[in-house]
Amino acid sequence: MTRTYPSHPIPAVLALVVRDGRVLLVQRGREPNRGLWGLPGGAIEVGETIAAAALRELAEETGIEAEAGTTLDVFETILRDEDGRVRHHYVLAVVACRWRGGEPRAGDDAAQAGWFAPEDLGGRPVAPDLVRLVAMGLGESAAPSGQSGDGPQSFAMSVIPGKAGIHGRGG
Repeated sequence: MTRTYPSHPIPAVLALVVRDGRVLLVQRGREPNRGLWGLPGGAIEVGETIAAAALRELAEETGIEAEAGTTLDVFETILRDEDGRVRHHYVLAVVACRWRGGEPRAGDDAAQAGWFAPEDLGGRPVAPDLVRLVAMGLGESAAPSGQSGDGPQSFAMSVIPGKAGIHGRGG
């Protein structure tokens, strides 16, 4: 099945890795979301579990080794063309991952990769839902509900001392 103008939604994953109060992000090198910063991820392959897909995408896009934990969220993203036709439709599972080794290096369809503290992201173009997802990973509420899925956002959130880290299994 083609990922552009698909006949049905495509199941995909995002890997959320927090280390020392910083989140691992990639800048997308290809559509959808080319040029935007977001979590590493991609489509789930046939026969692959959500956790295995998250770890594979994480390694392909960043070179980071991790352990998959809890699925933190599931949401969808639908991008339409100028005629209103569905160009991309993904159902995304966000997996909390615990860093085990490696330093970020851009690979696969990532143009850049790195660790970012929330305060370092001001003014960067970020993917829809990133603010909310990073807040989940840091155990905070950064964006009011309803501020997701409407296009690029500016990143703005505060870090509460002692709250950094992925909460749940493996955190």
